[in-house]
Amino acid sequence: MPTYFPKGEIARKWYVIDASGQTLGRLATRAARILSGKNSPRYTPFIDMGDHVVVINAGKVKLTGLKAESKVYRRYTGYPGGLREEEFTKLLNRKPEAVVQQAILGMLPKTKLGRAMGRKLKVYKGDKHPHQAQQPVAVA
Repeated sequence: MPTYFPKGEIARKWYVIDASGQTLGRLATRAARILSGKNSPRYTPFIDMGDHVVVINAGKVKLTGLKAESKVYRRYTGYPGGLREEEFTKLLNRKPEAVVQQAILGMLPKTKLGRAMGRKLKVYKGDKHPHQAQQPVAVA
């Protein structure tokens, strides 16, 4: 069976995912599948076939069990002794978009293709977003 290769323009759709009350990991896997194009029957692994995803209400996402108290986000500044740590609850209060975005981008490939997929992700703290002109479809 030959590899499918799309000809012409790739028609990209827009989807809205409401994160209020959803588990972070399940939300991230659903968004990553849409961004990578795996929800489409024309999926091709070496081409960016994914659609755009808008995540709203990022501040209302939740974790199960005791993960909310024990989860820690680490980053390194590049300087000696520059390891910075922040707890999940503090980062969720300060910048909820970063929590959701980091979870989704972590499920995409770590290549040029993955970065192209990640640019189609938009995350917003509240329920308002400026993408109404693209007529996004709500994901259940």
